[in-house]
Amino acid sequence: MLWTNPLSKKLPDYGIISNLEEKKAVAAKLAGEVKDGQIIGVGSGSTSFLALQAIAAAVTERGFRCRFIPSSREIHMTCLALGLNVASLLDARPDWYFDGADEVDQQNNLIKGRGGAMTREKMVMVAAPKTFILVDQSKFVEKLGQKFPIPVEVNQESANYVEEQLLKMGAVETMVRPAKGKDGAIVTESGHFIMDARFAEVSPDLEKRIKSITGVIESGLFWGYHPEIMSS
Repeated sequence: MLWTNPLSKKLPDYGIISNLEEKKAVAAKLAGEVKDGQIIGVGSGSTSFLALQAIAAAVTERGFRCRFIPSSREIHMTCLALGLNVASLLDARPDWYFDGADEVDQQNNLIKGRGGAMTREKMVMVAAPKTFILVDQSKFVEKLGQKFPIPVEVNQESANYVEEQLLKMGAVETMVRPAKGKDGAIVTESGHFIMDARFAEVSPDLEKRIKSITGVIESGLFWGYHPEIMSS
């Protein structure tokens, strides 16, 4: 028996999506990559949402039997609302993965995590042999950290220690990300804080150094993952 209540069919509301037409064009391009029987990893956020809608339309039109591995509860619910079959990393490995990004440098390194789902996004990405990162022109930067800090998912009890260590590593600014719609900090799906850390220079070893701090769950720095960048 399937749920028939309004929530089970409701798609997320991302409000006004910036550069909407560019993102729709990239989404349509990505939908052409889908083949029958594939298992596809799905990123989170508005860009992934637009791409998922285009893919769902293509799958339905062509009668493909595909399964989808979501990187957050929100995108999981979106898959179900679109009538897509959902899988997990425990029972399947994605043929490919797609997601957006906050920044992309000239070597295709990334900063992600403004949506707070970078841990599961990275888990699904590393499991996939191929990753498509969908971006509009506003996301390209000469060097990472130019526009956004690096999100760091942190065990709540370790927040003070992690901040201390990030500052010793050279962070010039740190802040536990506040929530909207509730008092206090954002709490991730796994029950952790997100600490946004801004660095004057983002070096190739910084991702590993951040992850070596006790209490750090994951970082939104994606260095050396070699995704394929898809833009309009």
